[in-house]
Amino acid sequence: MEETTATLTAFAVGLAGGVILGLAARLGKFCTLAAIEDTLFAENTTRWRMWVLAMAVAILGVHAAVAGGLLNPQSAHIISSGFNPVSVVLGGVIFGVGMALVGTCGFGTIVRLGGGDLKSFVVFLVLGLSAFMAASGPTALFHYWFIEPLEISADVVSDPRISAVFEKLTGLAGDAVAPVLALALIAWVLSAVDFRRQLKRVAWGLIVGFVIATGWVGTGYVASDAFDPQPTLSYSFIHPVGATLMYAMTSTGSQLSFGIGSVAGVLFGAFAGALYMREWRWQTADDAVEAKRQIVGAFLMGTGGQYALGCTFGQGLSAMSLLALSAPLALAAIWLGAWLGLLYLMEGSLIGVWRSRIA
Repeated sequence: MEETTATLTAFAVGLAGGVILGLAARLGKFCTLAAIEDTLFAENTTRWRMWVLAMAVAILGVHAAVAGGLLNPQSAHIISSGFNPVSVVLGGVIFGVGMALVGTCGFGTIVRLGGGDLKSFVVFLVLGLSAFMAASGPTALFHYWFIEPLEISADVVSDPRISAVFEKLTGLAGDAVAPVLALALIAWVLSAVDFRRQLKRVAWGLIVGFVIATGWVGTGYVASDAFDPQPTLSYSFIHPVGATLMYAMTSTGSQLSFGIGSVAGVLFGAFAGALYMREWRWQTADDAVEAKRQIVGAFLMGTGGQYALGCTFGQGLSAMSLLALSAPLALAAIWLGAWLGLLYLMEGSLIGVWRSRIA
């Protein structure tokens, strides 16, 4: 299918930002699961502070764009699609468990693939397929029958953003929520002397946050194309993985998109970063047990991420930068799922997890 200026622009925006994100993962060691694992089990918050710094910068950047008339938050899919907390929480927990089993998230899977990890190629395929299955295939039926009816009516939450809900409940200006929250997060991040001294991590946190904001602004710009409007999105690595697989198989009958560009960009950036760091090498699963765990985890990530309308990036950074009401719920659920998944790996069974940590 012939590409239009709008689709090529959206693809280019995703590609450029994706390259930077791929480099951030390789050169800056930006990894969500590692941040969660370090915080929960090593009591080291350095990586999580870098992650929160990216979140805060993205919030500031996005709301500066909104104030400047460069972005209409209501056009974003995560805002216009309504609010279903059950779907978000359930999907987030499922995604978090899958992330723990795989050892990384959807973004990290692409990064590993760029470094020559053949396990991640299998994870990439299963994740993309399961995401599309949860969107419009067999596993979508469960969501349609049991979860979709639980969506909160627009009469109750007409604008599913934290700032809008705050304004409705208090009568105070919701515009103040974003800068106050972002500055509070930055203050917490920089309260750690050890983190402030790690200028490399600070720099990559700032860069990742900036890239998230440019994703919204770039797609917001092409969304205004009267002849070929594109969806307003930022970076997420669940549904775009499936879209990339579909485009690879049906490129003559489909079009490029921001999501496809972002996946390609992360892959290229991670490849370049791995070469620069001399970390590129062929890798595969050690045995059938590991391969099975990777496949099951990939299926859970694709399914859960689709139910939750995003992943660590899609909800935790992109949606959070818009102050979407779903974002903190999804992020908390992903943390819970990752904790349970990591405990399962440590204890070796669900019974072991129950006896040692929960009962």
